Amino acid sequence: MKQPSSRRRLLALPLAALLAASLLALPACGSASGAGNDASASSAASGAAKPGKAKAGEAEKGKAYTFTDDLGRKVTVKSHKRVVACMGSLADAWQLAGGTLVGASDDAFGHYAVDSSKVSGVGRSTSLNLESILALKPDFVIMTGIADGKHSTGVSQADAKSALTEAGVPVAFFKVTTFADYKRMMGTLCAITGRNDLYKKNATKVGEKIKSAVSRYSVASKSPSVLVVSAFSKGLVVQNSSGMAGAIVKDLGAVNVADEHPSLLSDFSLEAAVEANPDYVLVLAASDDAATAQKYYDQVAGSSSAWQGMDAVKEGRVTMLDAAHFLYKPNADWAESYVLAGKALNK
Repeated sequence: MKQPSSRRRLLALPLAALLAASLLALPACGSASGAGNDASASSAASGAAKPGKAKAGEAEKGKAYTFTDDLGRKVTVKSHKRVVACMGSLADAWQLAGGTLVGASDDAFGHYAVDSSKVSGVGRSTSLNLESILALKPDFVIMTGIADGKHSTGVSQADAKSALTEAGVPVAFFKVTTFADYKRMMGTLCAITGRNDLYKKNATKVGEKIKSAVSRYSVASKSPSVLVVSAFSKGLVVQNSSGMAGAIVKDLGAVNVADEHPSLLSDFSLEAAVEANPDYVLVLAASDDAATAQKYYDQVAGSSSAWQGMDAVKEGRVTMLDAAHFLYKPNADWAESYVLAGKALNK
């Protein structure tokens, strides 16, 4: 290896077109009164979190539970018997926190095994059916606060907050990209349900497993350079350390090429990637079908003799990362994502 470098229905109403989601997250404040929230935006692998002092499960007892969501909004939940989650990973997280659902976005059924015989669909996470959500008479709605324009709609679920608020429905927005984000959110959700035992199981213990995986697979002593790309039908898109896979790579001690060469994010070319000559290439499958993801990658890189001449390619250090662990949020299985990335960086 060369020496590493220095790193059901599309809503017909006007409101319908305003709903979308993405994978990028920004630092956000935790719950103002929730139990188990991270005290700071420290490394995801640290597993550190400090429980709050509020009594858990107050909403279930009929008492209002107030917290601050990831958009900095004060949210008061008086009941959580009828909850709608507008992204599959959020639906899964709510169930991991001991909550039940009356509605969820379509991806919750296909990717997170939410029971469609008991939970109603409210459309895709990127084209939610607000009418269907309100018809379920929810007492709490969980949405993503992420919107960076990477999805085809280029808009945000947050644009629905006015309509939901006017209908008297409490809605909370969470921005989850890294494990630290997930852990902070779980602190709030488990405080609402009063299930601190599930916070320990599905957040604290997962953090401990991540710490163990980082210790075992760390490449910090070598600091290899890594190119992280997503393979889409239209080509390859470079990812820096602000994304989920990039954050994992950073925690493992590798140097993300895009962090050192930001121009790759907006002006990616095979030539520029070849010039960077990374020690490893990690390809994120932007498709559930691994064969399709491989096809997208081959269409761009397979015909380039320069790309094929890179050390990482010639020496077999190109790894396709599966969608279940790197496209969709792994939640309670987050440690497995660290293990898979760690193994790829130790080839």
